Amino acid sequence: MKNYTVKITETLQMEVEIEAGSTNEAKEIVEKGWKNSEYILDSEHFKQVNFTVRTAERSRGYGRF
Repeated sequence: MKNYTVKITETLQMEVEIEAGSTNEAKEIVEKGWKNSEYILDSEHFKQVNFTVRTAERSRGYGRF
Protein backbone atom coordinates (compact mmCIF):
# COMPACT_ATOMS: atom_id res chain seq x y z
CA MET A 1 0.00 0.00 0.00
CA LYS A 2 1.06 3.60 -0.55
CA ASN A 3 0.97 6.49 1.90
CA TYR A 4 -0.97 9.61 1.01
CA THR A 5 -1.02 13.11 2.41
CA VAL A 6 -4.49 14.65 2.54
CA LYS A 7 -4.76 18.40 3.08
CA ILE A 8 -8.04 19.67 4.56
CA THR A 9 -8.80 23.35 3.93
CA GLU A 10 -11.82 24.92 5.59
CA THR A 11 -13.09 28.36 4.68
CA LEU A 12 -14.95 30.53 7.18
CA GLN A 13 -16.59 33.76 6.05
CA MET A 14 -18.22 36.74 7.75
CA GLU A 15 -19.53 39.98 6.31
CA VAL A 16 -19.05 43.15 8.35
CA GLU A 17 -20.76 46.42 7.49
CA ILE A 18 -18.50 49.35 8.34
CA GLU A 19 -18.65 53.11 7.84
CA ALA A 20 -15.44 54.49 6.35
CA GLY A 21 -14.13 57.13 3.95
CA SER A 22 -12.75 54.61 1.43
CA THR A 23 -12.51 50.92 0.68
CA ASN A 24 -8.92 50.88 1.98
CA GLU A 25 -9.96 52.52 5.25
CA ALA A 26 -12.86 50.07 5.65
CA LYS A 27 -10.48 47.14 5.13
CA GLU A 28 -7.98 48.58 7.64
CA ILE A 29 -10.68 49.13 10.28
CA VAL A 30 -12.03 45.57 9.95
CA GLU A 31 -8.56 44.03 9.78
CA LYS A 32 -7.57 45.85 12.99
CA GLY A 33 -10.84 44.73 14.64
CA TRP A 34 -10.20 41.13 13.58
CA LYS A 35 -6.65 41.25 14.98
CA ASN A 36 -8.11 42.59 18.24
CA SER A 37 -10.61 39.68 18.36
CA GLU A 38 -13.64 41.89 17.73
CA TYR A 39 -14.76 39.44 15.03
CA ILE A 40 -14.62 35.75 15.89
CA LEU A 41 -15.35 33.31 13.10
CA ASP A 42 -16.57 29.88 14.18
CA SER A 43 -18.60 26.97 12.82
CA GLU A 44 -21.57 29.26 12.18
CA HIS A 45 -19.46 31.01 9.54
CA PHE A 46 -18.49 27.82 7.69
CA LYS A 47 -18.48 28.36 3.92
CA GLN A 48 -16.79 25.35 2.31
CA VAL A 49 -14.22 22.57 2.64
CA ASN A 50 -11.71 21.19 0.12
CA PHE A 51 -9.68 18.00 0.25
CA THR A 52 -6.44 17.71 -1.73
CA VAL A 53 -4.61 14.39 -1.98
CA ARG A 54 -1.03 13.69 -3.03
CA THR A 55 1.21 10.67 -2.77
CA ALA A 56 3.43 10.96 0.31
CA GLU A 57 7.12 11.36 -0.50
CA ARG A 58 9.61 8.90 0.88
CA SER A 59 12.12 10.22 3.35
CA ARG A 60 15.63 10.21 1.87
CA GLY A 61 17.05 8.70 5.06
CA TYR A 62 15.34 5.35 4.53
CA GLY A 63 16.76 2.60 2.37
CA ARG A 64 15.16 -0.48 0.93
CA PHE A 65 15.23 -3.68 2.94
